[in-house]
Amino acid sequence: MTDALFGLVADYGVWILAASCYLSCLLIPIPSSLLMLAGGAFVASGDLDGGTALAGAWLGAVLGDQTGFAFGRRFGPYLERFARRRPSRQRLYTQATDTLRKKGEIGVFFSTWLFAPLGPWVNMVAGATGLTWMRFALWDAAGEAIWVCGYIALGYSFAGQLTLVSDLASSISGFLVAALIAAAFGWALLKALNHKRAPNKSLDHGPH
Repeated sequence: MTDALFGLVADYGVWILAASCYLSCLLIPIPSSLLMLAGGAFVASGDLDGGTALAGAWLGAVLGDQTGFAFGRRFGPYLERFARRRPSRQRLYTQATDTLRKKGEIGVFFSTWLFAPLGPWVNMVAGATGLTWMRFALWDAAGEAIWVCGYIALGYSFAGQLTLVSDLASSISGFLVAALIAAAFGWALLKALNHKRAPNKSLDHGPH
């Protein structure tokens, strides 16, 4: 399979990266992560420009998420009905709804890379539940940057062992390497938000 993916990237370059990332964000089963690994390997060999590959994959992913958000905003009343047709869809829909209810836009951020299989559903539910577009767009763009940079960087770093890396990446849910890269950032972000809420809570429980 790796050889076939290499062939696609060799023939179409950044266009196949952008298209695969776009479609994978719309519940279409395309191995975009493996294509990005191949793209990173081509960057390492000098056959593909690194900045172009990153920008193309990131733009495709963001546009795919924006399309999902717009779909949820337009067809929100039918989304739950669509999810109920299959138990797997219903489970992801429920998880996406819970994620947004508990975490809000931060849930959008983590769904793009740490819980990638949940991402397309989070996008649609975000649109359906009325999350503001600006908040969605900012957190989504940041999360997709981690997802894209993680995969392409891994393909670049392990270009000579891409078969092994692609097998590992395809066997796990989400992307653990990208999770490790961004774990410190995510932890610091959550800590900062909790610290920001703390003064407000102390005011609420002050003397009466």
